[in-house]
Amino acid sequence: MTSPIRELAAGLRFPEGPIAMPDGSVLLVEIEGKTFTRVGADGRVERIAKLAGGPNGAAIGPDGKVYICNNGGFKWHDSAEHGIRPIGQAEDYAGGWIETVDLRNGRVERLYERSDAAPLHGPNDLVFDRHGGFWFTDHGKTRPRDVDRGSVCYARADGSQIRELIFPLWSPNGIGLSADERTLYVAETFTGRVWAFDLSAPGEIAKEPWPQSPNGGRLVVGLPGYQNLDSLAIDSEGNVCVATLANGGITVIAPDGSKVSHVPTPDAMTTNICFGGAALRTAYITLSSTGKLVAMDWPRPGLPLNYLNT
Repeated sequence: MTSPIRELAAGLRFPEGPIAMPDGSVLLVEIEGKTFTRVGADGRVERIAKLAGGPNGAAIGPDGKVYICNNGGFKWHDSAEHGIRPIGQAEDYAGGWIETVDLRNGRVERLYERSDAAPLHGPNDLVFDRHGGFWFTDHGKTRPRDVDRGSVCYARADGSQIRELIFPLWSPNGIGLSADERTLYVAETFTGRVWAFDLSAPGEIAKEPWPQSPNGGRLVVGLPGYQNLDSLAIDSEGNVCVATLANGGITVIAPDGSKVSHVPTPDAMTTNICFGGAALRTAYITLSSTGKLVAMDWPRPGLPLNYLNT
């Protein structure tokens, strides 16, 4: 039986990138609002920093700063019927980047604007490993007549190194690590696919051979029908819990793809999930087109994140 959904905050401008903090607050970005925001345990909304472009996925790093994937900005459509939704590349778009926000003073700094292979086009989501590096997806940008091919990069938190490890992918979005950090999961938005990549060392992919694998990974699942995938979190049993667009909700996928279930939410633009609260048994979910942060009890604990829940 699905747990009731509890509304924690409303009036947000396309929330994404939630981080459940130990004090009961939730940090997140507002992509359309271009802010880094805190929702207090009492529901009070505080805008910590103003950001340019399109702030997207967020994570706490080893230095305590918040690391943010900035996609460079979207065009937006807003209607009473469907709420807010992105509809392509912003007119003032000039590339994407990785940036940090210092929680002590709100200071914002850019860390990376390109990898060793190419400029960053639309960084989307990220996850830190226990060695202090982070994996992130570059979703690319969509224009009226063409789209970018996406990639996955690995970078050091101190700004000293960034490498493109997986290319090409079609609209890579959510990203997460297994508990033993030997497997990297990546969700593709427009294909409705989740891929798994074996890791041979920190920041190193043990690629599957071509042509069996088009990108070095193995296919975990491809969802049927019209279902687009967004950001994700891993639970304590290794399930990939991925926010699902169009068919709004959270799709729960066994590590080997053998079982797939769906937890519905009342927003077609359900974009992200993170775990927090007592024993990590609360799922915090962003309902982006309606501008809400909600929570629900989860049947399993979430997987602790490096530098946050451990």
